Amino acid sequence: MINVELLKSICETPGAPGFEQRIRELVISEVRPLVDQVEIDAMGNVLAIKKGKADKRVMIAAHMDEIGFIVTHIDEDGFVRFHTLGGFDPKTLTSQRVIVHGERDLVGVMGSKPIHLMKQEERNKQVPISEYFIDLGLPREEVIKYVSVGDSITRDRELIEMGECVNSKSLDNRVSVFILIEALRALKDQEVPYDVYGVFTVQEEVGLRGAISSAHHIDPDFGYGLDVTIAFDVPGAQAHERVTRLGKGAAIKIMDGTSISDYRMVNYMKETAAKHGIPWQPEVLPAGGTDTAGVQRSGKKGAIAGAISIPLRHMHQTIEMAHKQDVKHCIDLLQACLLELDQYNWSFSKTRGGSSSASSAEIYDIP
Repeated sequence: MINVELLKSICETPGAPGFEQRIRELVISEVRPLVDQVEIDAMGNVLAIKKGKADKRVMIAAHMDEIGFIVTHIDEDGFVRFHTLGGFDPKTLTSQRVIVHGERDLVGVMGSKPIHLMKQEERNKQVPISEYFIDLGLPREEVIKYVSVGDSITRDRELIEMGECVNSKSLDNRVSVFILIEALRALKDQEVPYDVYGVFTVQEEVGLRGAISSAHHIDPDFGYGLDVTIAFDVPGAQAHERVTRLGKGAAIKIMDGTSISDYRMVNYMKETAAKHGIPWQPEVLPAGGTDTAGVQRSGKKGAIAGAISIPLRHMHQTIEMAHKQDVKHCIDLLQACLLELDQYNWSFSKTRGGSSSASSAEIYDIP
């Protein structure tokens, strides 16, 4: 169904925000044979470029970074203090293994005050992130040989298959990195209507930074964000809270906390999915955002933008879970959307799409 071994390698390769070196190298090695040109910009975004028939640009953004930490202090006993890079739920940190990426990688464990020593009032409160430390099992003189303030830290967790799903740390957003690579692989020997810029962005988890700079550089006519979304299809969830459900298909974003997808793009994706028999579900995410916002509004003229989202359980937890069939449907939908962009009427005057090709003037509804 999908190449789980490649997805495993992508998920397990470290790359905290601002420290994407290793995952960037893996991405470059995978995409170089698939496209016409590969560029790395000053921020470290990877641009995989496939030339099209017409002089228009479509940008797809999938961020490479994963939530992680950065070393802020090493105490007299060798324990490491840290600051978060991205959003964390503190309760997920207790006794978790991490990797400190210094002069060499060192495995450590997240520690905090044992419950046996807590006062009764402390037991009923969530331990704040500021009270956690990393125990590397080494004395200070050994720790400082390899670890310095400013080194990055990632979680130590392998990808496994569990039933019909994959289970791993950092499926946010490495599953989208995988989907973009596999879509480019599927397009390798096909002719695309417009120039395709598959962009593997940096620092999304700390503010969409890579997508903003790369969209400004590319100035796309069309744009897609590729990221995970919440699947709250679990016990206790009310129907209106679920956002998406695992195994029910690719999610087509209608809106989130930072962007409202262009209604033309939403309609185009729905019709393309129906045409090709690709299962899909709508996504309305009340809070949070993705690179879609950067792609949509950071070019010089803005972009007709939307997003394909991958339903994900347990987001930003110790592990995350995605359905393998949903991943395949997202690859198929992205591929079809990129191949047929020139077959849709993008005029503002139509609330539903058509099969006719549109000129530049029609695309922007310019008289």
